[in-house]
Amino acid sequence: MTEPTYPVGARVRVKALYPPGHVRTPSYCRGRTGVVERYLGTFPNPEQLAYQHPKPERLPLYRIRFSEPELWESYEGGDGDVLELELYEPWLEPAEEKAP
Repeated sequence: MTEPTYPVGARVRVKALYPPGHVRTPSYCRGRTGVVERYLGTFPNPEQLAYQHPKPERLPLYRIRFSEPELWESYEGGDGDVLELELYEPWLEPAEEKAP
């Protein structure tokens, strides 16, 4: 397993990209900030697999934890509710630190 770019606990933002074609990253999390819950290893790029690429590149995969109240504007559940998604590294970028 290769070393992950983002350590557990790092704040990351999902890139707000909307490319055409097969994309595995849900639109509702794009542009949102979460926390790395764990690094899962490297796996074949699912976007290349969808188009039967003969040698898909291997991409780092992370489980990212999002606060549901921050994901959904009209969320009526508890403040501590979370959603965890598995996202590939090319979709992630470092999040800006919150001001104290």
